[in-house]
Amino acid sequence: MKKIAQHRLFWPVFSLVTLIVVNTVARPKFVKITVRDGELYGALIDILRNSAPLMLVALGMTLVIATRGIDLSVGAVMAVSGAVTLTIIDGSSTPGSTSTVLVAIAVGVGVALVLGAWNGFLVAVLNIQPIIATLVLMLAGRGVALLITDGFITTVTSPPLKYVASGYLAYLPFAFILAMVAVAVIAVFERRTALGVLTEAVGINPEASRLAGVRSHGIILGAYVVSGTLAGVAGIIYSSNIMAADANAAGDLIELYAILAVVLGGTSLMGGKFTIAGTVVGVLIIQTLKSTILFLGVSSAQSPVFFAAVVILVVLIQSPRVHRTARSLTGGLRSSHAPAQPDAEVPA
Repeated sequence: MKKIAQHRLFWPVFSLVTLIVVNTVARPKFVKITVRDGELYGALIDILRNSAPLMLVALGMTLVIATRGIDLSVGAVMAVSGAVTLTIIDGSSTPGSTSTVLVAIAVGVGVALVLGAWNGFLVAVLNIQPIIATLVLMLAGRGVALLITDGFITTVTSPPLKYVASGYLAYLPFAFILAMVAVAVIAVFERRTALGVLTEAVGINPEASRLAGVRSHGIILGAYVVSGTLAGVAGIIYSSNIMAADANAAGDLIELYAILAVVLGGTSLMGGKFTIAGTVVGVLIIQTLKSTILFLGVSSAQSPVFFAAVVILVVLIQSPRVHRTARSLTGGLRSSHAPAQPDAEVPA
Protein backbone atom coordinates (compact mmCIF):
# COMPACT_ATOMS: atom_id res chain seq x y z
CA MET A 1 0.00 0.00 0.00
CA LYS A 2 2.87 2.38 0.77
CA LYS A 3 4.34 1.86 -2.71
CA ILE A 4 0.96 2.60 -4.28
CA ALA A 5 0.61 5.81 -2.26
CA GLN A 6 4.05 6.92 -3.41
CA HIS A 7 3.17 6.54 -7.11
CA ARG A 8 2.96 9.90 -8.87
CA LEU A 9 -0.56 9.13 -10.16
CA PHE A 10 -1.98 8.05 -6.81
CA TRP A 11 -3.10 11.46 -5.55
CA PRO A 12 -4.44 12.74 -8.91
CA VAL A 13 -6.50 9.55 -9.30
CA PHE A 14 -7.55 9.77 -5.64
CA SER A 15 -8.77 13.34 -6.20
CA LEU A 16 -10.72 12.33 -9.30
CA VAL A 17 -12.33 9.35 -7.57
CA THR A 18 -13.24 11.55 -4.60
CA LEU A 19 -14.98 14.04 -6.88
CA ILE A 20 -16.92 11.26 -8.58
CA VAL A 21 -17.97 9.79 -5.22
CA VAL A 22 -19.10 13.18 -3.90
CA ASN A 23 -21.14 13.79 -7.05
CA THR A 24 -22.64 10.32 -6.87
CA VAL A 25 -23.71 10.81 -3.25
CA ALA A 26 -25.25 14.18 -4.09
CA ARG A 27 -27.01 12.87 -7.20
CA PRO A 28 -27.06 9.08 -7.73
CA LYS A 29 -27.89 9.55 -11.43
CA PHE A 30 -24.40 10.97 -11.93
CA VAL A 31 -22.94 7.54 -12.68
CA LYS A 32 -25.97 6.26 -14.57
CA ILE A 33 -25.26 5.54 -18.24
CA THR A 34 -28.02 4.68 -20.71
CA VAL A 35 -27.91 3.37 -24.27
CA ARG A 36 -30.15 4.93 -26.91
CA ASP A 37 -29.90 4.08 -30.59
CA GLY A 38 -26.43 2.64 -30.10
CA GLU A 39 -25.14 5.73 -28.29
CA LEU A 40 -24.16 6.18 -24.65
CA TYR A 41 -25.70 9.00 -22.63
CA GLY A 42 -25.15 10.24 -19.09
CA ALA A 43 -23.26 12.78 -16.99
CA LEU A 44 -20.01 10.82 -17.26
CA ILE A 45 -20.33 10.64 -21.06
CA ASP A 46 -20.93 14.39 -21.18
CA ILE A 47 -17.74 14.91 -19.18
CA LEU A 48 -15.78 12.78 -21.64
CA ARG A 49 -17.23 14.62 -24.64
CA ASN A 50 -16.69 18.10 -23.21
CA SER A 51 -13.15 17.27 -22.10
CA ALA A 52 -11.93 16.64 -25.66
CA PRO A 53 -10.75 20.19 -26.54
CA LEU A 54 -9.02 20.67 -23.18
CA MET A 55 -7.52 17.18 -23.43
CA LEU A 56 -5.88 18.01 -26.77
CA VAL A 57 -4.59 21.40 -25.60
CA ALA A 58 -3.27 20.00 -22.31
CA LEU A 59 -1.54 17.16 -24.13
CA GLY A 60 0.45 19.61 -26.25
CA MET A 61 1.06 21.79 -23.19
CA THR A 62 2.57 18.80 -21.39
CA LEU A 63 5.26 18.43 -24.04
CA VAL A 64 6.00 22.15 -24.04
CA ILE A 65 6.27 22.29 -20.25
CA ALA A 66 8.48 19.20 -20.32
CA THR A 67 11.00 21.22 -22.34
CA ARG A 68 10.89 23.96 -19.68
CA GLY A 69 8.61 26.13 -21.79
CA ILE A 70 5.06 27.46 -21.77
CA ASP A 71 2.51 28.12 -24.51
CA LEU A 72 0.08 30.95 -23.81
CA SER A 73 -1.14 31.13 -27.42
CA VAL A 74 -3.20 27.91 -27.59
CA GLY A 75 -6.51 29.74 -27.12
CA ALA A 76 -5.69 32.16 -29.93
CA VAL A 77 -4.60 29.27 -32.16
CA MET A 78 -7.97 27.63 -31.50
CA ALA A 79 -9.72 30.82 -32.60
CA VAL A 80 -7.66 31.09 -35.80
CA SER A 81 -8.13 27.42 -36.69
CA GLY A 82 -11.90 27.61 -36.21
CA ALA A 83 -12.11 30.87 -38.16
CA VAL A 84 -10.17 29.46 -41.12
CA THR A 85 -12.16 26.22 -41.20
CA LEU A 86 -15.61 27.78 -41.01
CA THR A 87 -14.75 30.59 -43.43
CA ILE A 88 -13.80 28.01 -46.06
CA ILE A 89 -16.98 26.01 -45.43
CA ASP A 90 -19.13 29.15 -45.46
CA GLY A 91 -17.63 30.30 -48.77
CA SER A 92 -18.07 26.92 -50.42
CA SER A 93 -20.98 26.12 -52.73
CA THR A 94 -21.33 22.74 -51.02
CA PRO A 95 -21.00 23.33 -47.25
CA GLY A 96 -22.69 20.01 -46.50
CA SER A 97 -20.18 18.00 -48.49
CA THR A 98 -17.82 15.74 -46.54
CA SER A 99 -14.94 16.51 -48.91
CA THR A 100 -15.42 20.25 -48.39
CA VAL A 101 -15.38 19.85 -44.62
CA LEU A 102 -12.28 17.62 -44.73
CA VAL A 103 -10.40 20.14 -46.89
CA ALA A 104 -11.42 22.99 -44.58
CA ILE A 105 -10.32 21.04 -41.51
CA ALA A 106 -7.00 20.19 -43.14
CA VAL A 107 -6.35 23.84 -43.95
CA GLY A 108 -7.35 24.95 -40.44
CA VAL A 109 -5.06 22.39 -38.78
CA GLY A 110 -2.29 23.30 -41.24
CA VAL A 111 -2.51 26.96 -40.25
CA ALA A 112 -2.37 25.94 -36.59
CA LEU A 113 0.74 23.85 -37.32
CA VAL A 114 2.41 26.87 -38.92
CA LEU A 115 1.55 29.02 -35.90
CA GLY A 116 3.03 26.38 -33.60
CA ALA A 117 6.17 26.30 -35.74
CA TRP A 118 6.37 30.11 -35.42
CA ASN A 119 6.32 29.83 -31.64
CA GLY A 120 8.96 27.11 -31.78
CA PHE A 121 11.14 29.23 -34.05
CA LEU A 122 11.03 32.16 -31.64
CA VAL A 123 11.87 29.98 -28.64
CA ALA A 124 14.28 27.39 -30.07
CA VAL A 125 16.12 29.40 -32.73
CA LEU A 126 15.93 33.01 -31.56
CA ASN A 127 16.15 32.01 -27.85
CA ILE A 128 13.26 34.28 -26.82
CA GLN A 129 11.69 33.52 -23.46
CA PRO A 130 8.74 31.15 -24.05
CA ILE A 131 6.28 33.27 -22.08
CA ILE A 132 7.15 36.33 -24.20
CA ALA A 133 7.28 34.47 -27.52
CA THR A 134 3.86 32.89 -27.08
CA LEU A 135 2.37 36.04 -25.54
CA VAL A 136 2.86 37.76 -28.90
CA LEU A 137 0.62 35.25 -30.67
CA MET A 138 -1.78 35.18 -27.73
CA LEU A 139 -2.43 38.89 -28.22
CA ALA A 140 -2.32 38.96 -32.03
CA GLY A 141 -4.00 35.64 -32.78
CA ARG A 142 -7.54 36.69 -31.93
CA GLY A 143 -7.07 39.82 -34.01
CA VAL A 144 -6.07 37.61 -36.94
CA ALA A 145 -9.17 35.47 -36.37
CA LEU A 146 -11.35 38.59 -36.38
CA LEU A 147 -9.76 39.69 -39.64
CA ILE A 148 -10.51 36.30 -41.18
CA THR A 149 -14.19 36.49 -40.14
CA ASP A 150 -14.45 40.25 -40.90
CA GLY A 151 -15.23 40.90 -37.26
CA PHE A 152 -18.41 38.82 -37.25
CA ILE A 153 -19.38 35.42 -35.87
CA THR A 154 -19.41 33.09 -38.85
CA THR A 155 -22.15 30.46 -38.68
CA VAL A 156 -22.61 27.48 -40.99
CA THR A 157 -24.96 24.55 -41.48
CA SER A 158 -22.95 21.44 -42.23
CA PRO A 159 -23.84 17.96 -40.92
CA PRO A 160 -20.31 16.55 -41.47
CA LEU A 161 -18.82 19.38 -39.38
CA LYS A 162 -21.47 18.90 -36.70
CA TYR A 163 -20.47 15.24 -36.45
CA VAL A 164 -16.99 16.18 -35.19
CA ALA A 165 -18.31 17.43 -31.84
CA SER A 166 -21.73 15.73 -31.61
CA GLY A 167 -21.28 12.46 -33.49
CA TYR A 168 -20.79 8.99 -32.03
CA LEU A 169 -18.50 6.16 -33.03
CA ALA A 170 -18.66 2.73 -31.39
CA TYR A 171 -21.07 3.99 -28.68
CA LEU A 172 -18.69 6.79 -27.62
CA PRO A 173 -18.54 10.50 -28.60
CA PHE A 174 -16.36 10.97 -31.67
CA ALA A 175 -14.62 14.01 -30.14
CA PHE A 176 -13.51 11.95 -27.14
CA ILE A 177 -12.25 9.14 -29.40
CA LEU A 178 -10.29 11.73 -31.39
CA ALA A 179 -8.68 13.00 -28.19
CA MET A 180 -7.82 9.46 -27.04
CA VAL A 181 -6.22 8.69 -30.40
CA ALA A 182 -4.02 11.77 -29.97
CA VAL A 183 -3.12 10.65 -26.43
CA ALA A 184 -2.23 7.16 -27.68
CA VAL A 185 -0.07 8.48 -30.53
CA ILE A 186 1.83 10.90 -28.29
CA ALA A 187 2.25 8.20 -25.62
CA VAL A 188 3.73 5.77 -28.15
CA PHE A 189 6.25 8.31 -29.44
CA GLU A 190 7.18 9.66 -26.01
CA ARG A 191 7.24 6.42 -24.01
CA ARG A 192 8.10 3.72 -26.54
CA THR A 193 10.96 5.55 -28.25
CA ALA A 194 13.96 7.56 -27.13
CA LEU A 195 12.10 10.80 -27.83
CA GLY A 196 10.60 10.90 -24.33
CA VAL A 197 14.00 10.51 -22.66
CA LEU A 198 15.48 13.22 -24.88
CA THR A 199 12.56 15.54 -24.12
CA GLU A 200 13.07 15.10 -20.39
CA ALA A 201 16.83 15.60 -20.79
CA VAL A 202 16.27 18.90 -22.61
CA GLY A 203 13.86 20.03 -19.91
CA ILE A 204 16.22 19.15 -17.06
CA ASN A 205 19.28 20.82 -18.57
CA PRO A 206 19.13 22.15 -22.15
CA GLU A 207 22.79 23.17 -22.30
CA ALA A 208 24.08 19.84 -21.00
CA SER A 209 21.81 18.03 -23.47
CA ARG A 210 23.22 20.09 -26.33
CA LEU A 211 26.79 19.35 -25.28
CA ALA A 212 25.89 15.66 -25.08
CA GLY A 213 24.82 15.69 -28.72
CA VAL A 214 21.07 16.04 -28.27
CA ARG A 215 19.42 18.27 -30.86
CA SER A 216 17.60 20.31 -28.27
CA HIS A 217 16.49 22.98 -30.76
CA GLY A 218 14.68 20.40 -32.85
CA ILE A 219 12.97 18.83 -29.82
CA ILE A 220 11.80 22.21 -28.51
CA LEU A 221 10.58 23.23 -31.96
CA GLY A 222 8.74 19.93 -32.32
CA ALA A 223 7.00 20.37 -28.96
CA TYR A 224 5.57 23.74 -30.01
CA VAL A 225 4.54 22.36 -33.40
CA VAL A 226 2.63 19.55 -31.67
CA SER A 227 1.07 22.02 -29.25
CA GLY A 228 -0.11 24.28 -32.05
CA THR A 229 -1.44 21.40 -34.13
CA LEU A 230 -3.43 19.91 -31.24
CA ALA A 231 -4.77 23.35 -30.36
CA GLY A 232 -5.93 23.66 -33.98
CA VAL A 233 -7.85 20.39 -33.73
CA ALA A 234 -9.35 21.55 -30.43
CA GLY A 235 -10.48 24.77 -32.13
CA ILE A 236 -12.30 22.80 -34.81
CA ILE A 237 -14.06 20.69 -32.16
CA TYR A 238 -15.12 23.86 -30.34
CA SER A 239 -16.42 25.46 -33.54
CA SER A 240 -18.19 22.24 -34.47
CA ASN A 241 -19.94 22.22 -31.10
CA ILE A 242 -21.51 25.67 -31.62
CA MET A 243 -21.43 25.54 -35.45
CA ALA A 244 -19.85 28.98 -35.49
CA ALA A 245 -16.46 30.69 -35.48
CA ASP A 246 -16.37 33.05 -32.50
CA ALA A 247 -12.93 34.66 -32.37
CA ASN A 248 -13.51 36.17 -28.94
CA ALA A 249 -14.96 33.15 -27.14
CA ALA A 250 -13.05 30.29 -28.77
CA GLY A 251 -10.47 28.91 -26.35
CA ASP A 252 -11.07 31.66 -23.78
CA LEU A 253 -8.79 30.98 -20.76
CA ILE A 254 -8.14 27.42 -22.00
CA GLU A 255 -4.37 27.97 -21.72
CA LEU A 256 -4.78 28.47 -17.96
CA TYR A 257 -6.96 25.39 -17.58
CA ALA A 258 -4.46 23.38 -19.62
CA ILE A 259 -1.54 24.45 -17.43
CA LEU A 260 -3.61 23.64 -14.35
CA ALA A 261 -4.46 20.18 -15.72
CA VAL A 262 -0.79 19.46 -16.42
CA VAL A 263 0.22 20.51 -12.90
CA LEU A 264 -2.63 18.60 -11.25
CA GLY A 265 -1.50 15.53 -13.17
CA GLY A 266 1.94 15.66 -11.60
CA THR A 267 4.12 17.34 -14.24
CA SER A 268 6.49 19.97 -12.86
CA LEU A 269 6.55 23.47 -14.32
CA MET A 270 10.33 23.36 -13.92
CA GLY A 271 10.54 20.99 -16.89
CA GLY A 272 11.98 17.50 -17.18
CA LYS A 273 9.85 14.65 -15.90
CA PHE A 274 6.34 14.60 -17.31
CA THR A 275 3.36 12.24 -17.27
CA ILE A 276 0.83 11.94 -20.08
CA ALA A 277 -1.49 9.75 -18.01
CA GLY A 278 -1.40 12.35 -15.24
CA THR A 279 -2.43 15.06 -17.71
CA VAL A 280 -5.43 12.96 -18.77
CA VAL A 281 -6.46 12.59 -15.12
CA GLY A 282 -5.93 16.31 -14.53
CA VAL A 283 -8.22 17.19 -17.44
CA LEU A 284 -10.92 14.85 -16.11
CA ILE A 285 -10.60 16.47 -12.67
CA ILE A 286 -11.17 19.93 -14.14
CA GLN A 287 -14.08 18.81 -16.32
CA THR A 288 -15.71 17.01 -13.38
CA LEU A 289 -15.34 20.18 -11.31
CA LYS A 290 -17.08 22.17 -14.03
CA SER A 291 -19.92 19.64 -14.08
CA THR A 292 -20.20 19.89 -10.29
CA ILE A 293 -20.41 23.67 -10.45
CA LEU A 294 -23.24 23.49 -12.98
CA PHE A 295 -25.11 20.94 -10.87
CA LEU A 296 -24.85 23.08 -7.73
CA GLY A 297 -26.33 26.01 -9.60
CA VAL A 298 -23.43 28.33 -8.86
CA SER A 299 -23.80 31.57 -10.81
CA SER A 300 -21.30 32.43 -13.52
CA ALA A 301 -19.99 35.32 -11.39
CA GLN A 302 -19.32 33.06 -8.41
CA SER A 303 -18.13 29.95 -10.24
CA PRO A 304 -14.47 31.06 -10.54
CA VAL A 305 -14.28 31.48 -6.75
CA PHE A 306 -15.84 28.06 -6.16
CA PHE A 307 -13.59 26.48 -8.77
CA ALA A 308 -10.48 28.06 -7.25
CA ALA A 309 -11.42 26.88 -3.75
CA VAL A 310 -11.84 23.28 -4.88
CA VAL A 311 -8.63 23.40 -6.91
CA ILE A 312 -6.73 24.68 -3.86
CA LEU A 313 -8.12 21.75 -1.87
CA VAL A 314 -7.06 19.28 -4.58
CA VAL A 315 -3.57 20.81 -4.76
CA LEU A 316 -3.20 20.58 -0.98
CA ILE A 317 -4.20 16.92 -1.10
CA GLN A 318 -1.48 16.28 -3.67
CA SER A 319 1.20 18.43 -2.00
CA PRO A 320 4.28 16.40 -0.93
CA ARG A 321 4.97 18.85 1.92
CA VAL A 322 1.45 18.31 3.28
CA HIS A 323 2.05 14.56 3.10
CA ARG A 324 5.34 14.88 5.03
CA THR A 325 3.72 17.09 7.66
CA ALA A 326 0.85 14.64 8.10
CA ARG A 327 3.28 11.74 8.47
CA SER A 328 5.36 13.62 11.04
CA LEU A 329 2.25 14.53 13.06
CA THR A 330 1.03 10.95 12.88
CA GLY A 331 4.43 9.70 14.00
CA GLY A 332 4.46 12.17 16.90
CA LEU A 333 1.04 11.04 18.09
CA ARG A 334 2.07 7.42 17.92
CA SER A 335 5.22 8.05 19.95
CA SER A 336 3.30 10.05 22.60
CA HIS A 337 0.80 7.22 23.10
CA ALA A 338 3.38 4.46 23.04
CA PRO A 339 3.95 2.72 26.44
CA ALA A 340 7.15 3.70 28.23
CA GLN A 341 9.92 1.15 28.10
CA PRO A 342 11.51 0.12 31.44
CA ASP A 343 15.08 1.21 31.97
CA ALA A 344 17.62 -1.52 31.42
CA GLU A 345 19.45 -2.68 34.55
CA VAL A 346 23.08 -1.68 34.64
CA PRO A 347 25.30 -4.70 35.40
CA ALA A 348 27.49 -4.42 38.47
